[in-house]
Amino acid sequence: MDPSFVLMLSNLLHLHNHLDPTTSLLSDSQSFTSSTSPSSTLSSTSAAPLLFFTIASVLSYAATLRSSSSSSTSNSSSPPSTTTNNNNRTSSDLSVSAFRALSTEHIWTMEPPIRDAQWRSSYGLSYPVFASLVDQLKPHILQSNLSLPPDYAIAMVLSRLAHGHSAKTLATKYSIEPYLVSKITNMVTRLLATKLYSEFVKIPVGHRLLQIIHAFKELSSLPNMCGAIDGSPIKLNKLPDDQAYNPLTYRCRQGCSAVLLQVVADHRKIFWDVCVKAPGGADDATHFRDSLLYNRLTSAEILRDSVITVRGHHVRPYIVGDWCYPLMSFLLTPFFSNGTGTPAQNSFDAALMKGRSTVEQAIGLLKGRWKILQDLNVGINHVPQTIVACCVLHNICQIAGEPEPTLFKDPRETGPPARVLDNEKSFYYFGESLRQAMADDLQDRQQRTR
Repeated sequence: MDPSFVLMLSNLLHLHNHLDPTTSLLSDSQSFTSSTSPSSTLSSTSAAPLLFFTIASVLSYAATLRSSSSSSTSNSSSPPSTTTNNNNRTSSDLSVSAFRALSTEHIWTMEPPIRDAQWRSSYGLSYPVFASLVDQLKPHILQSNLSLPPDYAIAMVLSRLAHGHSAKTLATKYSIEPYLVSKITNMVTRLLATKLYSEFVKIPVGHRLLQIIHAFKELSSLPNMCGAIDGSPIKLNKLPDDQAYNPLTYRCRQGCSAVLLQVVADHRKIFWDVCVKAPGGADDATHFRDSLLYNRLTSAEILRDSVITVRGHHVRPYIVGDWCYPLMSFLLTPFFSNGTGTPAQNSFDAALMKGRSTVEQAIGLLKGRWKILQDLNVGINHVPQTIVACCVLHNICQIAGEPEPTLFKDPRETGPPARVLDNEKSFYYFGESLRQAMADDLQDRQQRTR
């Protein structure tokens, strides 16, 4: 309360006691408390003390309104920030301001279907999925001593990822500093890309591997397929003005600055491998060869179980890709891009492309659900973790059965067929004979069912 109002109130009360000495005297603190209460009464019947008490009550109430109005104006006129030499606002101010700015309290009064639809519209996923995500990230966020509550920090980042907002736009919306939006975004995406990656992006083994193989066979009629690989450029909003970032190196076939995302998806459009290591100017084959997945496949560290035999060829679980990827025993590609092969080869190509369609759809869902990937507006050093974080969130949504958004469609890209390197020739020759054997086997099975 304003000191001048307190002093005036005190003088009035002293004057009241002087004019009506018959009134029982209260201590200073008791007098102040009773005077601010609307229900307070005095035992005196004298008009003078009653008048002064009324005036005192009005002044006290006005002082309360003035104090509240001043505080509200202060909170709304300038964005909260952490304490600095020039700003004595505390971190609690920031938390309260963000809490009010997010204004999600009304969601709790809604019916679950309406509430979840509202939540998806704001944050890209339903409330139960959001709550589960908060439970997993909260311990890590609390360790950072962040001034925002973990759930609101995560909600703010999800809002940015889902709608593609810039840090400046969110800073205005939530009344906080842009640098703080970037800081929180970087922290949450880093946690998603590191702490949750291994839980939600897993190379299939055991029963899950068999389930995927069975589902792909139902889809494509090809045995032992366990995934589809593809690359997609992630457009960068702005490339740093730095000699280390050559614009030609980052310019993709779409004509914009980008980095390459490589993913492997299963039949449910869930990614089981994610890699972001190449600038937009690189080709898919080069990106694949630079990835950890390539090393693990060539060394038979992964996908070495569930081997079957097709026309005398041992077929380990394999992934499929388009003509931009090298033909390997563990990565099968189509014979031709224009349907000029034999009937068996054309049937194989059509079946393979059915399986490969899952990864195209998965990438379309990824960019459709997390729109920031359509024009990535984070610092270049945080680009990989932001992309991987969105892939983790994509998997979480797919596993939870979240409704699928409209697919985002990139312009169709065509590139030259991948050339075979000397150290890959043994994989290539085996893959070539294996592909033909599988094409012939597919044709035989199709003829028997006619």
